[in-house]
Amino acid sequence: MTRKSDSRLRAGAYASSVGAVFLLAAGLGVEVAQAQAIMRTPTISVPTRTPTISPSIAARAVGVAPGPRAIPAIPRTITARRVPTPVLPYARYSPNLYPACTAPYRDGDGECLAQPNAGGDGAGKSGKKSAGKGRGNSTPVAVDLRTIAGEFVAEIDGSLSATEADALARRHGLTRVASENFPLIGATFGLFRITDGRPAETVRREFVSDGSVRSVQPNFRYVLQDQKSSVPSEGDPAQYALAKLRLPQAHTLAHGANVTVAVIDSGIDANHPELAHSVADNFDALGSTEGPHIHGTGIAGAIVAHAKLMGSAPEARIIAIRAFGGTTGGAQSSSYIILRSLNYAAEHGAQIVNMSFAGPKDAVIERAIAATAARGLVLIAAAGNAGAKSPPLYPAANPNVIAVSATDQRDQLFSASNRGNYIALAAPGVDIFVPAPDGKYQMTSGTSFSAAYVSGVAALLLERNHTLKPEALRMTLAKTARDLGSPGRDDLFGDGQADAFAAVTSVPADSATPVAAVSGTTKREDTQPPRNEPGLRAIEQHSLSGAGDKSTVSQADRPATR
Repeated sequence: MTRKSDSRLRAGAYASSVGAVFLLAAGLGVEVAQAQAIMRTPTISVPTRTPTISPSIAARAVGVAPGPRAIPAIPRTITARRVPTPVLPYARYSPNLYPACTAPYRDGDGECLAQPNAGGDGAGKSGKKSAGKGRGNSTPVAVDLRTIAGEFVAEIDGSLSATEADALARRHGLTRVASENFPLIGATFGLFRITDGRPAETVRREFVSDGSVRSVQPNFRYVLQDQKSSVPSEGDPAQYALAKLRLPQAHTLAHGANVTVAVIDSGIDANHPELAHSVADNFDALGSTEGPHIHGTGIAGAIVAHAKLMGSAPEARIIAIRAFGGTTGGAQSSSYIILRSLNYAAEHGAQIVNMSFAGPKDAVIERAIAATAARGLVLIAAAGNAGAKSPPLYPAANPNVIAVSATDQRDQLFSASNRGNYIALAAPGVDIFVPAPDGKYQMTSGTSFSAAYVSGVAALLLERNHTLKPEALRMTLAKTARDLGSPGRDDLFGDGQADAFAAVTSVPADSATPVAAVSGTTKREDTQPPRNEPGLRAIEQHSLSGAGDKSTVSQADRPATR
């Protein structure tokens, strides 16, 4: 009798184990399906002002066939509770070049290094290490992800002819890909490529020792940062950002007329109805023949859309600068191309430069940004989509640049948005409705679009008063921002969410000096006295807020104090 009882107990335990295995498998199957649904980018047709995207898509996007049911007693509702429906099933997130990383995967500057099996979903999760697998060395190396292999950007003697520059390159086993003088920074730079297979560090040491070479650095890689309230009185009802930024009210005073914004991005579809007559100039820094790209077209639309949709500065002029190549979502650029782009913007009358991309700290680009700011241009950049654990990304972390993080419809921080004491402002960047190439539309998310909205708000301020200096413009945006989170400045939202109406109202049309925050905003008054030099290009962030500042990042992750 005892033996029979023992047998029954063992059989029951075995059946329970099998059931657990099947339950786990069912849960994993649903998770994979949801991830695939999130990555899809729909083609959105907009025949009317009501967008075709409906929240009901969420239910259809995650449907999973039940398949064989080995244990019919397990109800399907169990797996539904374990894995909730995604909040943004149709949002498209750009691939992130710099996934969040832990201390062992950072170099001396705090930048993320290449790491095996690292995820790039921008969710702030560190990739798994693959130490002990295979025969390769598991030591992290910062080569493929951060730089373009085998290429250098070098400052050379400006008196060298093209023939002499080629001879210089050959002496060091290099090929001169391109070189030109950049009036922006008063120097001649060349792009050189290793041709004999030698280690990059060996070539760099030899090259920089040549008397005709002033400096040598890698050709760093940059990537685009892509990824309801009351119905606004203009644009499409799906554009909740208009009401959040109080753009309809601001547009009663300014539309960005006679203000030029350089958009350094991928190709822009200037023939899209939303962008008609808005692109005043085109420059292809790549010298390519590619057509328009989804990212650049969307960024331009967030600024100047004026048909079914509404941008933040619908009458501004765009200088469309193609610096990112590739017809897919992974368009990339480099130090040399970004330098050409900034030089063109500064030399061709841009007043604002929108940079919805991110990369490492780069000496050449830092120099170009300082020179651009010294000419009085307003520089605005996406904070980045690498998540909470990412170190500061550039150019946003440069003190001359207004860094913008992303918020959603509930004024919560976009989960993939970068954090840090360099964040100046926040703006809507989740589920943003913008144009796409070939007359189409897209619903997408990312700090790229937050930066574009703020670039448009800056254009409104410059139309209101064209003598407004970059520092005064920045202070106006900071003082009129709507505080989010706990009171005071913080590393998530900076000084708060931009308020276009409050900012435009606070700038007298006949004066370049902004007044204090206007009534109706929720921003706390700055407890520190105003600065006496509104023309300064770089500022200390702490001058923009009260004494109750918050901090959520470690000192090691902080860029240089502003």
